[in-house]
Amino acid sequence: MTLQSIVILGTGGTIAGQADDPADNIGYTAAQLGVAQLVAGIPAMAGAGPFITEQVAQLDSKDMSLPVWAKLAARVNHFLARPDVQGIVITHGTDTLEETAYFLQAACQPAKPVVLTCAMRPATALAPDGPQNLLDAISVARHSPAQGVVAVCAGTVHTALDVQKVHPYRLDAFSSGDAGPMAYVEEGQLRLLRNWPQAQPGGPALSAEKLAVLEDSANWPRVEIVMSHAGASGAVVEALLAQGVQGLVMAGTGNGSLHQALESAVRKAQAAGVKVVRASRCANGRVLPLPGDLLADAQGLSPVKARVALMLALLA
Repeated sequence: MTLQSIVILGTGGTIAGQADDPADNIGYTAAQLGVAQLVAGIPAMAGAGPFITEQVAQLDSKDMSLPVWAKLAARVNHFLARPDVQGIVITHGTDTLEETAYFLQAACQPAKPVVLTCAMRPATALAPDGPQNLLDAISVARHSPAQGVVAVCAGTVHTALDVQKVHPYRLDAFSSGDAGPMAYVEEGQLRLLRNWPQAQPGGPALSAEKLAVLEDSANWPRVEIVMSHAGASGAVVEALLAQGVQGLVMAGTGNGSLHQALESAVRKAQAAGVKVVRASRCANGRVLPLPGDLLADAQGLSPVKARVALMLALLA
């Protein structure tokens, strides 16, 4: 029986980074190696194919853009539609991986596995973590019941809904919060802890025509995140309102609470037609709504994922 192909889409990131000194794990330049170079540089990949590689973008994920998201989703959909493709692996920077994962799950709602992976050390490090992460991601993509978007880092599988970057340096930099991880990859085998992700509520997948339109950043709604904190004022909200913002995600304290000055400004923005959603700046848990709440809650999403959801809702 001929194995189906795994598609590996490159977007850059630390996994493709290089430093002048192999002992330097932080002073590197991201997105220097192409995805084909990454694959060719890992001897163990030779027996894990066949592969199709494609460079969709080449950037540090702190600079991830909305047009790149649209292009990436279009390529994901293109390859998922091919019967000879079993799944997709995407190499990505760690900084915005959780946002890309959530966007792809909502925008593509894939019935095959789409696995994002990454690295915390550049490819030139004395002990790079990227090669093992890439091999683990391929193992997940080869797992026959797999579907939906997940992230694989340091032998742990996280769903797109739950994954968060929680540490700026250690190799195991991601967490699924109080939901817990979905699975572990152990010597190429998966140990599942819960079910594969299903399509997220909130609307249908984006069509090819819609994604083509979204490759122009001007066609995305403007949604911004504003954090509540001690001594907060409404100045940022007022400035954004003057600039024509269409949506606001409020990263509130605790159970989504807002400083009174900030809440007053948000109410004015909402009255002016701006869509407002409350999330919590807490790393774990979710906003628990109260009867009569005037601001919608984020349905358990982190502020950055609530922003993605609100943009998609405005697009719909």
